[in-house]
Amino acid sequence: MTELRDAHAPELGETRPVHAIRVEPEDGRAVVRLVGEIDAALRAEASASMGMALMSGLPVVIDATDATFVDSSGVAFVLQLHLAASEAGIPVTLRDPHRVLREVLDMVGLSVVIPDDEG
Repeated sequence: MTELRDAHAPELGETRPVHAIRVEPEDGRAVVRLVGEIDAALRAEASASMGMALMSGLPVVIDATDATFVDSSGVAFVLQLHLAASEAGIPVTLRDPHRVLREVLDMVGLSVVIPDDEG
């Protein structure tokens, strides 16, 4: 199992980016945090985050709490993460209290693919 660390953590005096995808350990799970606008501009971050989350071997939580917008490339990232994790036997859940991502998944008929995070 790979140790998770926040590869996008700011150095002392820096601030976090307004739009980001990052992976953080939380209660024995790999939490993939979607922050701000999740679109094609974050393609490199999405790839790196997906690899980090999957390599951890931990259950994955996609946390869209701080997402303000998710376009088709953001939905594609979530679905690719879900598919890759499923193939590896890793459970994936969605934490989305503002329902930004859940509503998009509902619109495209994929809301049942990723269950809500219960904890």
